[in-house]
Amino acid sequence: IITRVVDSMTENPRPTRAEATDVANIVLGSADGILLGAETFRGKFPVDSVRTVLSICKEAEATFDNEAHFSHIMQMHDLHIKTGRPREALSRAEAIASSAVRAATKVKASLIIVITELGRTSRMVAKYRPSMPVMAVVVPHVHTDGLSWYYTGEQEARQSLIIRGIIPVMSSDRGAAVDGAHGGTSHAA
Repeated sequence: IITRVVDSMTENPRPTRAEATDVANIVLGSADGILLGAETFRGKFPVDSVRTVLSICKEAEATFDNEAHFSHIMQMHDLHIKTGRPREALSRAEAIASSAVRAATKVKASLIIVITELGRTSRMVAKYRPSMPVMAVVVPHVHTDGLSWYYTGEQEARQSLIIRGIIPVMSSDRGAAVDGAHGGTSHAA
């Protein structure tokens, strides 16, 4: 999350060229979000500030090369040859995330759906910046304090809102069965 991007708009109706370029570079540099503070809180042109930054972000996002970004991340895993460091193998979760993005891109999918409890897997998928949105279906986790049962997962879904490209959704707890003796759960998504 980047802040203070169009400070001049606290007093002026338009950002400087440098600020506009910085906003575009923030998007192209894979930032997840931009936070406008003084520009909207005490600025003279709060609505114009939001519209201007949104317009610049949309334009930059339209020019972003998702496939080149994916290739760059994958090449970073293979950089061991040039640096002399031992090759770090992809974790199983990272390999699945990168493969899901690659497959979705090849078939021109409209959406990637990730089933998650903590949101880690959806963040891994979003790291590759696929051209399609990532729906994170957060499955509630069942807990007990010995006397009562309760679900968690809402916080994980809310935290996913801050990651670029992720649309978090809580799975329905209707139809969820809890087997206290075996600790098993089944969820209807």
